[in-house]
Amino acid sequence: MTVVRTIRQCTAPLWIAVVAFVTLASQVHAQVDFKLASDDQWIAPADSDPASPQSQLRQAQLALARGEAGRAFNLASGWLDRFPADPLRAHALLLKGDSLLAQGDEYKALYDYEELVRKYPGSDVFVTALQREYEIATAYANGLRRKFFGTFRWINTEDDAQELLIRIQERLPGSELAEQAGMELADFYFRKRDLLLAADAYDLFVKNYPRSRQVEKARLRLIYSLFASYKGPLYDARGLFEASARLKELQALDPLTAQRVGADALLVRIYESEASKLLSEAGWYSYVDDPISAEVFIRRLVTIYPKSIATLVALREVPALLAKLPVTIRSQCPDYSALRKQLLGVDDAAATPEVTP
Repeated sequence: MTVVRTIRQCTAPLWIAVVAFVTLASQVHAQVDFKLASDDQWIAPADSDPASPQSQLRQAQLALARGEAGRAFNLASGWLDRFPADPLRAHALLLKGDSLLAQGDEYKALYDYEELVRKYPGSDVFVTALQREYEIATAYANGLRRKFFGTFRWINTEDDAQELLIRIQERLPGSELAEQAGMELADFYFRKRDLLLAADAYDLFVKNYPRSRQVEKARLRLIYSLFASYKGPLYDARGLFEASARLKELQALDPLTAQRVGADALLVRIYESEASKLLSEAGWYSYVDDPISAEVFIRRLVTIYPKSIATLVALREVPALLAKLPVTIRSQCPDYSALRKQLLGVDDAAATPEVTP
């Protein structure tokens, strides 16, 4: 049973109680003085003081293991009030958070987990608390909402999910848990169609975890995010240039994967989109009656993207544009007539328009 299901069903997960109890028991027994019995066996003496911190915390843990989450919460809260400096305080904070989590109050549980990871980074339950936060963050990232004054789940938790996933990577860098948090954060942005942030997150994942089993997924999602972030010729085309560079990098690093995803076809689409961007900019300058600037963009178009459809379109329109240029500028232009003859099969030599300087 996962913590996500626990949160949704608001039932006490037995495995949380068992794991926490075993952890607590190992900590408690580490502080116990063993005695030599008559049969020469070392035994731990029975706890003769039920008021000791170990005994009281053990009772709270047993309550959670029996499914009495409310009683476990009360016992853990009382224990924290009575023993503010006890070495087992980190375990008590984890127990209190687990009790709240078992009751469906995962947001309140985060306060106890946060106190644990901030104040007791050397504790043997530090990673366990981060694991709890990761599972709550994953539930939030996948749509679980916070309770509104303890009633219905109405409050959006997207900001909470992002913050938790970022904190986990900062607090446990290089770990498997940080790797999972990094991928979950990138997938969250990808699902929300926040493609620039998704591209940044996948790019960071590739850099931080180059040997991860999910690095191929991260590379592909990075390319898709960059490509999909381009909204059309009227918008910024930086995503296209980056996507093209990443695709070529993928072809060099993993040609089989590149072939499987159709990298060549994607590169053709990017090539045509980049060319269309230049044609659109040339058309805008022509529209505002700035033929010199328009010709600059057409010159870049036919030079960088000579095989594009946009180049063919530009060459059909270029004679009218050249007619508006001063002779000094027109003399510096590429040989558009030769290009038109080569690519369009049109011979301008027999009919050159007269242009007044």
